[in-house]
Amino acid sequence: MAYETILFSIEDAAARLTLNRPDRLNSFTVQMHEEVRDALDRIDADKSVRVLLITGAGRGFCAGQDLGDRAVSPDGEGVDLGESLEDRYNPLIRRLTSLEMPVICAVNGVAAGAGANIAFAADIVVAARSAKFIQSFANIGLVPDSGGTWVLPRLAGQARALGLALTGDPLPAEKAEEWGLIWNAVDDDKLTEEADALAAKFAAAPTRGLAETKQAIRSTWSRSLDQQLDLERDLQRKLGKTDDYREGVDAFMNKRKPAFKGQ
Repeated sequence: MAYETILFSIEDAAARLTLNRPDRLNSFTVQMHEEVRDALDRIDADKSVRVLLITGAGRGFCAGQDLGDRAVSPDGEGVDLGESLEDRYNPLIRRLTSLEMPVICAVNGVAAGAGANIAFAADIVVAARSAKFIQSFANIGLVPDSGGTWVLPRLAGQARALGLALTGDPLPAEKAEEWGLIWNAVDDDKLTEEADALAAKFAAAPTRGLAETKQAIRSTWSRSLDQQLDLERDLQRKLGKTDDYREGVDAFMNKRKPAFKGQ
């Protein structure tokens, strides 16, 4: 597929996906969804990829849905927004959260609506200090989607989740970091450097262990402590038989840098 709304590359075990509609603050259209889906298919098919970095082109990360891409008017018939979620946004969130490698999101500017919640679906979110996260759904009579009603109360607590969702007020990156919604807020001119350093770190890391850690933490909400202890036992039993574990221990014992293969 020839991409028109995203930029995509794979280099040194790291995939980089840039939302590329800067004139529309990288808002999603059907075409962008299709291109992102194709890029994720390529990642699944390429066993050399060990980390995914997502960012946006221009002055914004993503303004969510491009409302101009939907046929809706005050005097027209209602539209089935559930179809859009079922066919496009929900599969995207599910893929990002279940991808068997770390997903980094570098938020370079405004992240609004679904754009904010797509960012929160990443495993590590680094944002420029000038960036803002906006649950803009309230301004058009909708509820937060793309996982917003699930992730906000779990990361920020119910009071803050309700405040963000009901007011639609912008949340500055530094406060998002303070509230635990993102990993780090950095100076604008350091964002690319910070994100690239993380991508390089994960591209050389023991990917299987990171993937299992990601899923163990993401699924913990549905388990009791006893169940989680059993899961940790099972995962350690499996990971203890991997080449990367043996390599990590040998490197530690011999005081050398490990050379992980990722599988």
